[in-house]
Amino acid sequence: MTVRNIARGIRSFTSNAFLVDGERTVLVDTGNDFDAVSNVDAATGDLDAVVLTHTHPDHVGNVPAVVEAFDVEVWGYDGDHDLVDHEVGDGDTVDIGDHPYEVLHTPGHKEDHVCLYAPTAATLFAGDLVFANGGFGRTDLPEGDRDQLIESIEYLLDAVDESLSTMYVGHGPTVDADPRHHIELAHGAARMR
Repeated sequence: MTVRNIARGIRSFTSNAFLVDGERTVLVDTGNDFDAVSNVDAATGDLDAVVLTHTHPDHVGNVPAVVEAFDVEVWGYDGDHDLVDHEVGDGDTVDIGDHPYEVLHTPGHKEDHVCLYAPTAATLFAGDLVFANGGFGRTDLPEGDRDQLIESIEYLLDAVDESLSTMYVGHGPTVDADPRHHIELAHGAARMR
């Protein structure tokens, strides 16, 4: 399984956008305000689906262009959102690359936020819940709630184990050294008022 951040080096208002190839080539978040279609095309030439961690504009701005170019459908937590074709709920699984990923509903940054965890791949897509070095998602936007975010980080800590080896985050660098520790740091930082 290969994971590429097709938004790497982009200087615009965008999230990371992770292209995961394997048995089912999936784009986890599409980013915003750059040519995601050309970047996917250059990397794999094809796409099977889009999976969203949440629907903030910086994560979904490129969805319409990607859907049109590759004729794919979009999976996300909020089945009522115009961009989401298939609703996924807490505890559901979605195939990404070569592995099934468990959907973990983790609100606090945004109500429809999910993390995607595959114990078999020891991999987590954390969206904007937690970041490297103890960073955590902002809660001052609509649908943000600090107490709920803390509960979501606790839920994530309960879900992942020590075997977690890689955490792909919505902004900033991928964490590939003791990601659980970075989640614990985020938990501590979020609890400080």
